[in-house]
Amino acid sequence: MQVTVLGAGIIGVSTAWHLLQRGHEVTLVDRQTDAALETSFANAAQISVSYCEPWANKDAPLKTLKWMFSDESPLLFRPQLDWAQWRWGLRFLAQCNDAAFERNVAQLVALGSYSHAALKAVVADTGIDYHRLERGIAHYYTDQKSFDGATDAAAVMQRFGVKRRVVSRNELLTIEPALQAFADRIVGGTYTQSDESGDARTFTQKLASLCGQRGARLMFGHDIERLDSDGREIREVRVRDRHSGQARVLKADAFVVACGSYSTPLLKSVGVDVPIYPGKGYSATLPLLKPGQAPSVSMIDDQLKIAVSRLGNQLRVAGTIELGGFDLSLDTPLAKKRCEMLVRRIEQVFPGVADTRTPEQGGDPQFWCGLRPATPTNIPLIGRTKLRKLWINAGHGTLGWTHGAGSGKALAELISGERPAMDFGFHGLPAQSPRGHRRFGMTTPPTRA
Repeated sequence: MQVTVLGAGIIGVSTAWHLLQRGHEVTLVDRQTDAALETSFANAAQISVSYCEPWANKDAPLKTLKWMFSDESPLLFRPQLDWAQWRWGLRFLAQCNDAAFERNVAQLVALGSYSHAALKAVVADTGIDYHRLERGIAHYYTDQKSFDGATDAAAVMQRFGVKRRVVSRNELLTIEPALQAFADRIVGGTYTQSDESGDARTFTQKLASLCGQRGARLMFGHDIERLDSDGREIREVRVRDRHSGQARVLKADAFVVACGSYSTPLLKSVGVDVPIYPGKGYSATLPLLKPGQAPSVSMIDDQLKIAVSRLGNQLRVAGTIELGGFDLSLDTPLAKKRCEMLVRRIEQVFPGVADTRTPEQGGDPQFWCGLRPATPTNIPLIGRTKLRKLWINAGHGTLGWTHGAGSGKALAELISGERPAMDFGFHGLPAQSPRGHRRFGMTTPPTRA
C-alpha cells in the first residue's frame, strides 16, 4: 500500500518506520525542516512505563481548583472562550473517579509495556544512539502525607505488572547519590528499575533519516493545507512547500493523521471530531558544571510534578501542564515564571551541578514549550476514523515518548490488517476478541494512487 503520514514527531516517524518494515510505500509530511521540532523537541526524556497514569483521578478536581490561583502550579487551567476547552474539561471531570482511573491505567500500562518492547527492538535493529540511560526512574517525596500514599500508587502499578517499589530515603540515596545535598528534605520515594531515559528529538530525527534511507519520501517544510473528502473517504491531501510556495496533491491508499494537538482542527475540517486538547508544557535544558555530581537516574519531583533527566553533558528538567489553547509563547510573565520555577528547583535539589544562571546573569538556559495533545482519559486515539482511508495516531499527552514506538507499530499493524498483541481499545475498531487476535482488513479494497 501507499501510505501518507502527516506529522513527523515521535508518533508519526515511528508509524512511518513500522509501515516501511511491513513493506508499504511511505510519504512523511511535516511543516518543519526536520522531524521532532515541535512537541517531541525537548520533552522530559523519560520512558516511564511505571508512570503511565492518567491526569484524571478522584483528587484532581479539588487540586485543579486550588492550583488555578498559582502561576507555578503543576496543572493550570486557564479558562478561554472556547467550547472545545470546556467540553474537554467536562469529559475530564467524568473520569475523576476510582473506577475510571483503574480502567485508564490498565490501558496506559498495556500500551506502555508494548511500546517499551517495541522501542528496544528498534534500537537493537538500528543501533541509534540518543543519550540512552537504562538506570530506571526514581520518584522522590518531600511531604510525608504524599509519601504515605506512594504505597497505594505503587500497588496499582504492581497489579498491572510494573515493578514500581517504595524505597526509604537511605535506599533512594544509594540508588542516586546525586540527591545527597537535598537529602534533609526527602522523606522517601519509589523506584522502577526497568524504566529508562533518552533524548526523544535525537532518536526521532535519526529514525526519520533511516526511514528516508529505506525508501520513504520525506516532505519536510510542507504545510498541510487541507484534506479532500467526499464525505465517505479521503481522496487526497493538499500540501504546500513553504520555501517555493509550490502546491502538491498527495494520493494514497491510507492517510495517517499524527499531528499532535493540531490533529483536532485538521480532522474537524472533514467532519471528524476527536477529544484532543493541547496542554502546554515547559522544559529547560542546562549545561552541566559538575558532571561527576550530576544524576544518572531519571527522576520525578513529587512536590512540583516535574521530571529531571540527564542527557550527556546536559540536564533536562520538564513539567507543568497549562490548559489554555494553542499558546506557544515563552516571553509572557506567566511563561517566564514557569520556566524560572524549573531552573530554581534544579538549583535547590542539585546545587552548583548545572549552570542555572539566567541570560541576564550570563547563563544560557535553553527554555522550550510544547503542546501536549491530551484526551480526557489520557488514552491516545490509535486506529481508524469514520472516513475510509483515514487513520489517527494522536492524543498521547505527556506520554508521547513513552508510547511512541508502540503506537507507531500498533497502527502499522492495524493498517496491514493485523491486530497488535495487547489488550487495548483501538479507536474506531471492535473490542479485542476474548479468544485472542482478530484480523482487520480495509473497509474497501485499496486502490493504487
